[in-house]
Amino acid sequence: MREAEIRRLLAANLLCALSIVLAAVLPAFFLDGFSVLGTHLTWLCVCSVCVATLNIILHLVLKPNQSPKRRSFAHKISRFLKCCIYFFMSCILFHAIIVLYGAPLIELVTETFLFAVLLSTFTTLQCLCLLGPNVQAWIRVFSKNGATSIWESSLQITSMCSILGAWFGAFPIPLDWDRPWQVWPISCSLGATFGYMAGLIIAPLWIHWNRKQLTYKSR
Repeated sequence: MREAEIRRLLAANLLCALSIVLAAVLPAFFLDGFSVLGTHLTWLCVCSVCVATLNIILHLVLKPNQSPKRRSFAHKISRFLKCCIYFFMSCILFHAIIVLYGAPLIELVTETFLFAVLLSTFTTLQCLCLLGPNVQAWIRVFSKNGATSIWESSLQITSMCSILGAWFGAFPIPLDWDRPWQVWPISCSLGATFGYMAGLIIAPLWIHWNRKQLTYKSR
């Protein structure tokens, strides 16, 4: 396993983590009264857009999973439209799952949907960038020993950390602490964000530590 590839992964992940930090800091210079807690819905939108934009740019620049086949322009347009549809379906699916786990069904619909968009940005968008709209490839990557590259291993780790972070973030909500960050969905979205950032840092370090044991096979 080439060390240069691991360094590329680390650099890309650090840029993604930096984009989240900037999404929490920079808007305050342009939007009056902006804060992660006070204007949480605005922050959800800004964070989702920043992370999505940077992921797409990094994928186009680094091309971690480039196919040797040349694709026609019509195929690229079709692939782009499928990715948009898959992302929207992911948002709807996450929204439904979040409601099933106890989120308000009718009240706070906007808050729940934007949280679902954030989760889709941390998970589904990465799958679309790396694997495209190929559900079979997604199933392969998230199965045991299914990753065929360090990028797919990083995808596994960051996606699972994001979902686990959102799940752990729900624990403080019912507690009688009466804190501003216990309002739905602040603690869950912050948990998902911290989980995603932790995954971005853990992934290259874990891959580097286990590089001698990792033997990827093309499929």
